Amino acid sequence: MALVEMVMPKMGESIMEATILTWLKKVGDKIDQDESVLEVATDKVDTEVPAIHGGILKEILVKEGDVVEVGKPIAVISTEAETDSDTEVELNGQKTDDLSMKEKATVEASAGILADAPGKPSVSVSGNGAGRLEKPVSGRFYSPLVLNIARQENISMTELESLPGSGKEGRVTKKDVLAYVKTRTAVPAPSPSVSAPAIAPIVSGQDEIIEMDRMRLMIADRMVESKRISPHVTSFVEADVTRIVKWRDKVKTEYERREGEKLTYTPIFIEALIKALKDYPMVNISVDGSRIIRHKDIHIGLAVALPSGNLIVPVIRNADQLSLTGLSKQVNDLAKRARENKIVPDELSGGTYTISNVGSFGNVMGTPIIVQPQVAIMAVGAITKKPAVIETPEGDWIGIRHKMFLSHSYDHRVVDGALGGMFVRKVADYLENFDIDRAL
Repeated sequence: MALVEMVMPKMGESIMEATILTWLKKVGDKIDQDESVLEVATDKVDTEVPAIHGGILKEILVKEGDVVEVGKPIAVISTEAETDSDTEVELNGQKTDDLSMKEKATVEASAGILADAPGKPSVSVSGNGAGRLEKPVSGRFYSPLVLNIARQENISMTELESLPGSGKEGRVTKKDVLAYVKTRTAVPAPSPSVSAPAIAPIVSGQDEIIEMDRMRLMIADRMVESKRISPHVTSFVEADVTRIVKWRDKVKTEYERREGEKLTYTPIFIEALIKALKDYPMVNISVDGSRIIRHKDIHIGLAVALPSGNLIVPVIRNADQLSLTGLSKQVNDLAKRARENKIVPDELSGGTYTISNVGSFGNVMGTPIIVQPQVAIMAVGAITKKPAVIETPEGDWIGIRHKMFLSHSYDHRVVDGALGGMFVRKVADYLENFDIDRAL
C-alpha cells in the first residue's frame, strides 16, 4: 500500500489559505478519485475539495476550523499502489518512514514559524505579556476565521494590526489570535471621540436570537468596509424600455427552443452597460492609494441572491467580447451555479463593474453598495407600465409605456456627479434606442 499526501489545493490566483469547514469523510472511509472529501471556506466562497487519488482515508491532519495555507498537507490517503515499504510516505518530494504524517507536518510547521525571515517586523512585549509589533501593519490580509474570532473577543482592528503573525508573509493565524486572547488582561475601551458605545437591543421572551452564518458575517464586514472606504453618491434615471420588452416578447419563445434556456432582461442591460463603459472609461477604474487604475478589460460582476438569503457576485470576464447570446448563456450559467454552490473562487474576483437586478424582487429602485476595489455599481429596478407623454410630429399624446429606474452608485473620490450622472444617462439612452428589428 502507498500513502499519498493530500494537500490544500490552489483555488484562485489571490487565494493563499482556506478555513476547514467540514470533513465529509472520516478516517477509514473509502474515497474515489475526484470524490469530495471536505468543505473549505476562503475569503470569497465556500467550496468542496475533491480527492486526487482514490483509496482509504488513513489520517486527517487538520481539524475543522483550522486555517491552512495552500500546498500544506491536510490528509493522508492509502492507495492501492505497491511500494517497498508500507510505512513509507512521500512528503514534499522526499521519503520518510520515521515519523507519522502528523508529526512530520508539525515539525515542518514549527520550523517555518521559528525560522528568522529577512525584514521581519520587530516585536515588543506589552505589560500583559502579549507580543506586539512596534509599528502596526495596515492593509494586511486577515482570513474570515481570524476576523470572526477578533469580533467575538472584541479585538479592535488597531490591536489586530499590532499582532505579530506566524503565517506566511507575516499573516495573523487563528493560533496567533487565540494566544493573544489568553494573555490579554483587559479590552481597551474605545475613545468617546472616535466611536459611540454600542446600544444593546432589548430582548423579550418571545424574541428569537439567530447567529449570523459565516457568509453573512463576511458580507457585513465587506459592506461596512466599502462604506468606510468610498463616499457613496447615487444618481437615478428613469428609462423607457418599451422597445426592449416588445423585442423580447417577440424572440423569447424561439430563443428558448433554440438554446434550451430562457432569455432574461439582464444580458440586455449588461450589453447597454458595456457600451456606456466604453464611452466613459473613467468609470471602469479602481483606486490603489493615490493611484487610479483604468482597466482595459471589462469584467462585469453579477449580484446573485442565494437560497440562504446571502449574496454572491460571480464575474463575467471580458464581457465586451461576448454577443448578446453569449452574455445570456454566461448570466444563466453563473446564476445557476451560484445558487447550487458550484462557483469556484476565481470566478468571484477581478470584476471592474457590477450590476444588481433589484427588479427581480419587485423593487423599483435601490441604492447599491460598491464592490471594492471597484468604484461604481448599478441597480436596475422592476419594469412597470406607466402612462407617459409621447412626442410626435403631429403633437403630444398619452400612451402606456414600460418604464424602469436605473440607480448608479459611485465613489465620489474619483467619480464626480457630472460623470456619474452622464454615465447612467448613457446607459438609459442605449436601452431606449434598442434596435427592435435585431436578430439574435
